[in-house]
Amino acid sequence: MRVTVIGSGEMGRGIALVFAQYGNDVILEDSIPAALERGSKYIKENLEKMVEKSIIKQEEKEKILGKIAYSSNFEDSAKSADLVVEAVPEVVELKQEIFSKLDKICKPDSILATNTSNIKISEITKNLSRKERVLGMHFFNPANRMKLVEIIRSEATSDANFEKAVKIGESIGKVPVRVLKDSPGFIVNRINAPDMLFFCSVIDKGIEKPEELDSYAKGQGLPMGPYELMDFVGLDTVVHSLDYYAVTISPEYNKCTSLRTLVKEGKLGKKSGKGFYDWSSGKASIPKTEPSEKVTIMDIFAIEINEAVKLIEEEVALPDEIENAVKLGLNRPFGPISVAKSMTNAEVKKMLEKLSESYNIEVFKPAASIVNGKLKEVLSTKAFALKEGAKPIARTDEKKEKIETSYSTLIVEKRDKHVARILLNRPRHNLINSDLLNDLENAIKEVWSDNEIRVLLITGKGETFSAGAELSQFIPGAFDFVEYSRKGERIFKLLQEIPKVVIAEIKGYALGGGFEMSLSADIRVSTPDAQMGLPEVTLGLIPAWSGSQRLARLIGNSRAQYMILTGKRITGEEAKNFGIVSEIFPKESIDEGALEMAETISMSTSPIAASLAKRLINRGADVAYDSGLEMEAMAAGILYGTEDMKEGISALLQKRKPSYQGK
Repeated sequence: MRVTVIGSGEMGRGIALVFAQYGNDVILEDSIPAALERGSKYIKENLEKMVEKSIIKQEEKEKILGKIAYSSNFEDSAKSADLVVEAVPEVVELKQEIFSKLDKICKPDSILATNTSNIKISEITKNLSRKERVLGMHFFNPANRMKLVEIIRSEATSDANFEKAVKIGESIGKVPVRVLKDSPGFIVNRINAPDMLFFCSVIDKGIEKPEELDSYAKGQGLPMGPYELMDFVGLDTVVHSLDYYAVTISPEYNKCTSLRTLVKEGKLGKKSGKGFYDWSSGKASIPKTEPSEKVTIMDIFAIEINEAVKLIEEEVALPDEIENAVKLGLNRPFGPISVAKSMTNAEVKKMLEKLSESYNIEVFKPAASIVNGKLKEVLSTKAFALKEGAKPIARTDEKKEKIETSYSTLIVEKRDKHVARILLNRPRHNLINSDLLNDLENAIKEVWSDNEIRVLLITGKGETFSAGAELSQFIPGAFDFVEYSRKGERIFKLLQEIPKVVIAEIKGYALGGGFEMSLSADIRVSTPDAQMGLPEVTLGLIPAWSGSQRLARLIGNSRAQYMILTGKRITGEEAKNFGIVSEIFPKESIDEGALEMAETISMSTSPIAASLAKRLINRGADVAYDSGLEMEAMAAGILYGTEDMKEGISALLQKRKPSYQGK
C-alpha cells in the first residue's frame, strides 16, 4: 500500500515509521525542509534503538528506511497514494485547506484520513465534494509504540471505507476502536475532557497541590498523575482542547483559569522545560509529598463513567470499544466500563451530584441514564441497532454442520451428533473477566435446556484454553472480591451440575482461573505441551474459583499442595501422569480429536445413564460409603425399565450400535 503522511511533526513522523515497519511504501511530506530533517533523524534514531534492543535486525532497519521517502512537493506526494494521513497542527482552517487540495488531486478510490485528536470530521470536510472517503485515524503518541488507533466516521463516510480503515489499522499492528458517530474528542479525549476540567478546578479552588494529587494517583496504580500527564502532553494543547470543548460541548470548559495562566507565562510543560513541574532534566521533577486524599480516585472514576455513559447514549461508541480505548489510550489496567460494572447506579449518581454541587459545574451532573436508574442497562449495550431484551442471533453455517450463538466473549456451537461446543473468545489468551463469566453462565444454561445436546465440549478459540483471570479488572473492595470469587465458583459448578457429559479441551495455557474451569469438567484432554497450573500464591492470592477444593479431590492432598504452594506449571503429559488429564492429543489435531471423543460419547452412551453416573460420582464423594451405595442402587432402579436400557440390551444382543433417545 502507498501511504502519504502530511506533516512531519511528532505525530506525523511516528505514523510514517509504523506504516513503513509493516511493509508499506511511505512518503513523509512537509512544506518546511527543516521539519523533514527532524523527522528523518527521529525515524533513524528510533530504528537504531530497536536494533540495539534486538527488536529488529540491522538488515530490517535498512529495509524500513528504504520504504520511506521525504518530500516538500504536496501534489506529487499525494496524487498516487492509496491512503493519506494528515497530521498537521489542530487548526481547523489549516486542515480544511489541506483536505480541499487532497480532494482534487488524490485518486478517486484513495482514503483520506485525519489524525485530529478533537475536531469533528464534518468540520474538516464541510467544503469537500467527496466526503464519503474521508474519516479519522487518530493515533496516540508515540504513534509507533502505542497500540490504539481510533477510527472515526462522519455521517458521510461510507461503510466500505470505514471498514477498510479498520482493517488497515489491524494490518499495522494496532488495535482499532470504532467511533461510530462524529463527536468532539471521539472516545479517549472526550472521556478525558471533564477530567481536565476537574483537575484544573481542583487547583483553581486550592483544594490540593499538583504533587499531592499526582502522588495519590500513582499510589492507586496509575502510570502518571494527572498534572504530570498534562505537562507531558503540553499545557497549550490541553488549553486548546478545552477551548474547543467550550464551543462544541459546554461553555463550562472555559472555567479553567490556572492552566491558562501557565500558558500565558510560557510554561507549557515538557516542551518548554517547565509547567506544573520542572522538566529540564527530561523528566518531571516532582516534589516529594504525602499523598492527599481530599480528592479520591473514585471522584475521577465517577466523572469518567458519566462521560462514557453520555457517549453510549449519543451512540458514539459501544461500551467494549470505550473500555478498550481508555485502557490502551491512557495506558491503564482498566477503563470506566469495568469500574461502572462494580458500582451501583445510586452510588455513581450520588457522587456525581456531590461533585457538581461542590465545584458548581453542570458537566459533572449525572447523565440521563444514571438519573433514570438505567446505568447497568446502558453498560450492557452490545449494538445500537438491537432493542432492549434482544437475544443473540443464531446463524447456521453454509454446510449446515452447526448452529452458532455469539456472545460478546464466547461462541456456542450446536453441532450434529448431539454435541455442543463452547469456544472462549477473548483474544489473545482468553482471559476471564466478569463479562466472560456472565456469558459462560448464560451459555451453560442455554445448553442445559437443549434436550438435543448430550455432550458439552469447552475450549478456547485459537491456541489457548485460558491463561486465567484478567487481573487488571477493577474490584472495589475486599467484600466485592469475596463475591467475585463466589460468582466464579457458582458458575464453574454449573459445569459439574449440568446433566450432560462435559469435556475440557486444554491447549496452550490453562492457568489460574482457566485451569480451575477445566477442573470443573468431567473429562479433560490435552496436548502434550499444554501448560497447566495455579500460580495464585506467587501473586499473593489463592485459587479462589474452587481450585483449592477440586484439585485435592482429584489428585490427593500431597500433589495438590505441591502444585498450589509452589505455583509450578506442569505439562499435559505430566497432568496425565497426575490423573488430571484422561487423554493426550497431538497439538495439530486436538480440536478434531476432542470433537471426535465428544461425538463418540454422545452416540454410544445413554444420556440418562451418563447423567446419573456423573451425579453419583460427584455426590458420592461427599457422603458416607453406605449412603453412596444406597444412591447407586436407587439410580440403577431409576434406569431399569427405561427405553434407553431396553435399547442398550437389544443392541448388545443384536450386535449393533445402540440408538439412544434419552427416554
